[in-house]
Amino acid sequence: MRDLQSQEEFNELKNSSNKHVFLFSANWCGDCRFIEPFMPEVEQKYSEYTFIHIDRDKFIDTCIELDVFGIPSFVAFEGGKELGRFVSKDRKTQEEIENFIESL
Repeated sequence: MRDLQSQEEFNELKNSSNKHVFLFSANWCGDCRFIEPFMPEVEQKYSEYTFIHIDRDKFIDTCIELDVFGIPSFVAFEGGKELGRFVSKDRKTQEEIENFIESL
């Protein structure tokens, strides 16, 4: 999963015709570290989506804009339209994340 580099890149990816799942996270977040080991498997299983990591501390304005106040959280977009969100401060399991992606 690659890291978001700029607000401009976020806008480009969000508005592109490709499907993107943005993972909001932070280095200090224990629940975010919990999901790291299985995220490569999730990415591989749902290869029709491009997964982008957004560091909550570097892109706090983006978090505010999208009402992402808990991490880890996921927001999916295609063509500028939000497909769905899995936003909370709770720890997430692989099954919960996969159920979210299935629901998009």
